[in-house]
Amino acid sequence: MTSDVRDETMISDSTKDPQSAPRQLVDDVLAAVTRRIEEATLPRATYRVQFNSGCTFREVEAVVPYLSALGISDLYASPFLQARPGSVHGYDIVNHSTINPEIGTLEDLRSLRRALGEQSMGLIADVVPNHMAAAPELNAWWQDVLENGPSSSFAAYFDIDWAPLKPDLAHKVLLPVLGDQYGKVLEEGQLVVCYGEGAFWLSYYDHRFPIAPGTYGRLLTPHLEELEQRLGPEHDDLLELFSILTAIRNLPPRTE
Repeated sequence: MTSDVRDETMISDSTKDPQSAPRQLVDDVLAAVTRRIEEATLPRATYRVQFNSGCTFREVEAVVPYLSALGISDLYASPFLQARPGSVHGYDIVNHSTINPEIGTLEDLRSLRRALGEQSMGLIADVVPNHMAAAPELNAWWQDVLENGPSSSFAAYFDIDWAPLKPDLAHKVLLPVLGDQYGKVLEEGQLVVCYGEGAFWLSYYDHRFPIAPGTYGRLLTPHLEELEQRLGPEHDDLLELFSILTAIRNLPPRTE
């Protein structure tokens, strides 16, 4: 929804029945969108711009008068939301809620929009919500799904079969990233368990995959008896570890 539409959809009477407010808001939005459609004009001639670090909002704004002189009525913008660093096409988005800093800022985009308006030109945005980069270390939504499975707040955003025919894959995501058979990759030490910033993850070359918190106990308990003998049963660090293990055991299942 554009800011213009948002401005037009304010409910004027705050004393209305609360139950009718959602319906009223929908009606107001539809009415505002209808007005915008009626006021809109069909593009006469479009010019597509491929935004990336080599073609920014400010650089394109500088040539808007030239494009207008050519007879261009609308600028067709490639995706400009935050994509994988160095992306040249912009479809590998990692954050749908912010502008790609390699292209510019929100104010830069607004400035470009004003420049287009001064030339009576429109802006067509290429927005494809399902285009994302499957990079857990960059895409917070995808990382959360890999870490928490179907219990992730973002699980419904992805088309994942959580109950496949193979029982071993229930509530899991199978990723085709290994360069060889799993056993061989494991024996060669290509899969490395790492820890940092309060979390465990699995490193595989330039890939970084989160480990489910509910399985942390398997990583923390193998040498527990040896640690207890070394520190003593009442050591503060050992007691804190026991507390952490208890909290891990009490975590809700990945299906909740």
